Amino acid sequence: MTDTEPDPGSTRPHRRGLGLLVRLGVVVSVLAVAGGGVFALKAVTWPHERPPAAAEVPADEVPAADVQPGALAPAAVGKAAKPQAKPQPKPGEDPLRAWARSLAGPTGVPARALMAYGNAELVMYSSDPGCHISWATLAGIGRIESDHGQYGGATLGDDGRPSKPIVGVPLDGSSGVRAVSDTDGGRFDGDPRVDRAVGPMQFIPSTWARWAADANLDGRGDPQQIDDAALAAARYLCANGRDLAQPADWWQAVFSYNNSVPYGQKVFGLADGYARTAMAQT
Repeated sequence: MTDTEPDPGSTRPHRRGLGLLVRLGVVVSVLAVAGGGVFALKAVTWPHERPPAAAEVPADEVPAADVQPGALAPAAVGKAAKPQAKPQPKPGEDPLRAWARSLAGPTGVPARALMAYGNAELVMYSSDPGCHISWATLAGIGRIESDHGQYGGATLGDDGRPSKPIVGVPLDGSSGVRAVSDTDGGRFDGDPRVDRAVGPMQFIPSTWARWAADANLDGRGDPQQIDDAALAAARYLCANGRDLAQPADWWQAVFSYNNSVPYGQKVFGLADGYARTAMAQT
């Protein structure tokens, strides 16, 4: 989320959701719920007090789908997944973790990232069911933005945090990026001069301040933590009463993240592929 103005979004309250939902092809207990407001995050501590060298997230190898913007939404968006054979949880294993583990191989998405995307769908299904956000759409964005929290050689820990902070290029008005003056004093991005997008879902600090979520219930919203970031991204995409089951709204939501036709086509191709792969696992 680096080259479009933050979407002003909706001011409707974000309600907490908790319960058993038949979604994602399995019966899953929602264990994490949305934060109702913005949570403080301590200043990022960088080695030697310097942010890591920034570079563009490599997404060139992701093909752009041959689809006209606004014509279609990805497969399965807006439809409750058909009941499927549940993956067999290991003893004491959370069903959401079992679902993610079963799809990690076929989709190529790390299981820990799938847990975050799936949890965000479940929470939004409870709190804003008219949006019809899907885990696959979030996974498509997460792949483009940070390779699911693995950008720059990072590994995604079981706590949902990359092994090193993910920080984008300085938004200083140079070629390919717009100028965004510093809004956080370097608190989130380590840069007191200009803003940089941060975390697995690449939030600009000012956008994060509006949409921050505490999905892992640790008392703070952390853009580097993938559960928090995925839920915040879902809330952002659902803003303004969007129904992502409608092609026009799906494309509008993705373009609010990055106003680029190739970007939208790449997210579409990934989301559609992830959803179809999951449906084929029945």
